[in-house]
Amino acid sequence: MVQRPTTLERAFELARSGDHASPETLRRQLAAEGYHDARAQVSGRSLRGQLMRLCAEAMANKPANDPASPPALQLPITVGGGSQ
Repeated sequence: MVQRPTTLERAFELARSGDHASPETLRRQLAAEGYHDARAQVSGRSLRGQLMRLCAEAMANKPANDPASPPALQLPITVGGGSQ
């Protein structure tokens, strides 16, 4: 049986993924994955700061054409601001 990582181990994995901008988004993802103690575990000034730095570094180093990245949202561009 494969053992699931602890809440903190998973938080660090997610932070290094480049898919999260802050500890708050990490906590939401952890909760979605069934880590119900995420809010309590991912707390404290020092830990949040460490995760924030990891998130920022991973996002900055993630290639723009990474296939794991969701595609950019394509919105229609309207010119003139009015309808016809």
